[in-house]
Amino acid sequence: MILYEVLRLYPPVVFFNRAIKNDVELGNVSLPKGVQVSLPILVIHQDRDIWCDDATEFKPERFADRVAKATKGQVSFFPFGWGPRMCIGQIFALLVAKMVLSLLLQKFSFKLSPAYAHAPTTMLTLNPNIGKYLFKLKSHRYISCTPRNKAAVGLGYFPTLLLDIKI
Repeated sequence: MILYEVLRLYPPVVFFNRAIKNDVELGNVSLPKGVQVSLPILVIHQDRDIWCDDATEFKPERFADRVAKATKGQVSFFPFGWGPRMCIGQIFALLVAKMVLSLLLQKFSFKLSPAYAHAPTTMLTLNPNIGKYLFKLKSHRYISCTPRNKAAVGLGYFPTLLLDIKI
């Protein structure tokens, strides 16, 4: 539930484009074949009409009864795309995220640094704009982690590969 809610609020890619293969009518709008359509994932994932008035709040319990129930049967949750062009790494990415989280939670307890400022920014992907992270080991030692560079973060690599860890 928590992982899905994080992906809803902070999808890895904030939009994607698709070319229309056939003429399409969407309500009273006619889209001819070949037109490029942009799907704003971040906007759809935070739409109040779909996700209720608390759409911008972190509430993992939305996904307590699976994704289909949370989205009321609509295709409105697609952090990895949808359909035949869906990211082929979706299952692998979710599996790795669960494994990394379980390993981190075994060794670390987390506390938000007082210096942390929540400021996500969008390039091609959604990234932290600023930030220095502070992790507290269960043995009461602290680890300071800083992203190596913003360009690498923008490429969407796993955050665990982007941190300089100092104990």
